[in-house]
Amino acid sequence: MEKTAAEKVAIITLGCEKNLVDSDIMSQLIDERGYVLVEDPQEADVVIVNTCGFIDAAKEESVNTILDVADLKESGNLKSLIVAGCLTQRYKEVLMNEMPEIDGIVGTGDFDKITRIIEESLEGKKPVFVGNPAFSYENAARRKVEAGTYSAYLKIAEGCDNKCTFCIIPQLRGAFRSRTIESVVAEAKELAAQGIKEVNLIAQDSTNYGFDLYGERVLHKLLREVSEVEGIEWIRLHYAYPGYFTDELIEEFASNPKVCKYIDMPLQHSEDAVLKRMLRPGRQRDIRELVGKIRTAVPDVALRTSIIVGFPGETEEEFTNLKTFLQDIQFDRLGVFTYSQEEGTAAARLADQVPADIIERRANELMEVQREIAAERNGRFVGKTVPVLIESYDGKNDVYVGRSQFDASEIDGEVFVTGYTGELGQIVAVRITHSYDFDLAGEVV
Repeated sequence: MEKTAAEKVAIITLGCEKNLVDSDIMSQLIDERGYVLVEDPQEADVVIVNTCGFIDAAKEESVNTILDVADLKESGNLKSLIVAGCLTQRYKEVLMNEMPEIDGIVGTGDFDKITRIIEESLEGKKPVFVGNPAFSYENAARRKVEAGTYSAYLKIAEGCDNKCTFCIIPQLRGAFRSRTIESVVAEAKELAAQGIKEVNLIAQDSTNYGFDLYGERVLHKLLREVSEVEGIEWIRLHYAYPGYFTDELIEEFASNPKVCKYIDMPLQHSEDAVLKRMLRPGRQRDIRELVGKIRTAVPDVALRTSIIVGFPGETEEEFTNLKTFLQDIQFDRLGVFTYSQEEGTAAARLADQVPADIIERRANELMEVQREIAAERNGRFVGKTVPVLIESYDGKNDVYVGRSQFDASEIDGEVFVTGYTGELGQIVAVRITHSYDFDLAGEVV
């Protein structure tokens, strides 16, 4: 089918930042094929919903978004609705059988076929490409990032070999597979050429990086190579599982000025019995030792973790001990997730499922504990000068908005900056004058 210049495509991305990377790759392919990318689905002839299928809340959001977009066939210009991502990988038959509004489906291993799917759907076919969830990012350095963006995620690996009993990711994304150092560096150069100043390295288990390719874990080497890319000023690490956090990696954080003093280390719990039921590596003693070692080598490091409350069998004593652990460790940033009983996981079959009201109460308690910790940890910046990446301007309040190296985009705090007169996308020195629970304010030095 010959397309026309009028054919416009919009992508709606749901779920995690890994989906954002996949949407960027699809955007590049769509742009190269000659379609017009638009932000507003109301204007689009084709809308792609890149879904999440990880937990119940994410699945519900994905389904509701699909139905909302389908309404544009009546109220907008929509000719084709295509669904991509984890939900399709998990439920392709259900979606095609029960949602006739969908005109095409693509799974997590086949989104490089997106232009073919668009064309076939516009011809009236209903293409389904959901195969092995093992897309190779090795030669996928070409991405189209959103204009005015100065921070981007960069996948260093895909899939996961861990057997966490609460998680469906290995079924959705396949086995763990690292990209080569050369491939990651090539993509970092592509991003730098598009104005990106900060790259956020992501994988399901980033500290396991390289073992499948090189026979050793070489994340520290990758950090060093990426830091040599001209134009990249900050490198931020996410999902650094504690089991493989090596001394060489700690040294890289301590010595490399481009590596943000920020470590996202998902622990999920503190109590050995819960960790064992989760099939998580390591125990609390190991975690405490590792955190102590990191803070000794990198005294100003900001540590983020994520915790699951209400895992099957979690007792009040274990929850109380978890609160004590968090008060002892004093994580700078914390994400609290309520346990979701996901079909197809081992945890869903465990006895002693915790009632939803108790799970919700425990989550709220943890967030209150963390609010006090975050406020105290943030307060230590007052009076200090820190580098801040300026990302936007708030005209209503006449302040620029940015982030320090101690805060990740969209999930952590911001810095509100006065006295700045330069362009967006610059890293400037800011003297911090005020701290809040999670945010900071200051003036350009």
